[in-house]
Amino acid sequence: MIHPEGKPFILTPLVLSGLSYLFRKRHLALGFLACSLANAFFFRNPRREPLYRSDFLVSPADGKIICCQIEKRPDWYPHPLYRIGIFMRLWDVHVNRSPITGKLLKRIHLSGEKRPVFYEEALDKNEKMIHLFEREDGLPVWVIQIAGLVARRIKSFILPGDDLVVGDPIGIIKFSSRVELFFPAQNAELFVKIGQKVFAGETVLARIPPIVTSE
Repeated sequence: MIHPEGKPFILTPLVLSGLSYLFRKRHLALGFLACSLANAFFFRNPRREPLYRSDFLVSPADGKIICCQIEKRPDWYPHPLYRIGIFMRLWDVHVNRSPITGKLLKRIHLSGEKRPVFYEEALDKNEKMIHLFEREDGLPVWVIQIAGLVARRIKSFILPGDDLVVGDPIGIIKFSSRVELFFPAQNAELFVKIGQKVFAGETVLARIPPIVTSE
């Protein structure tokens, strides 16, 4: 399956390939055809089968885990947060998905630089789209799409107030990038480590038991 966001990138070089062939520019036609096929591969959107467990957090992106640590972000949350950084390589699927079943509370776009996303400062310096989700029991989860040196555009598919099921598409970053996931560290059990390959909507990153509120 091809995501609709990729159609202009696939059809335009395909048309140019056909026109080049008609004018007997066969090498040019092959070049445009290769470009069209490469874009079709990049914008693929395979079916995913998530685990529907309310205590699981699944990966929001395809790629390799390059960061897995506990941080403090007092402007976001008063307690320590786990941070998992996922580097999406050019050949990975670039459709991002909801890590939980819940609601989108906020979506904030911040302009910034276009530094390579494998540098640590990319999280704070680069252009980004911040999504704040709330699980059905009130647990906050942040998903941050980060643009980089090659990734020039972030596209979000959802709006604040939208209800989501784990694995639902939430956006796409065009041409290699990074996605960060933040969630409360208390009682969280991690299932992944640095260097591990993960798949959006399928790989379970952590387990956080439901929040129990006292009455």
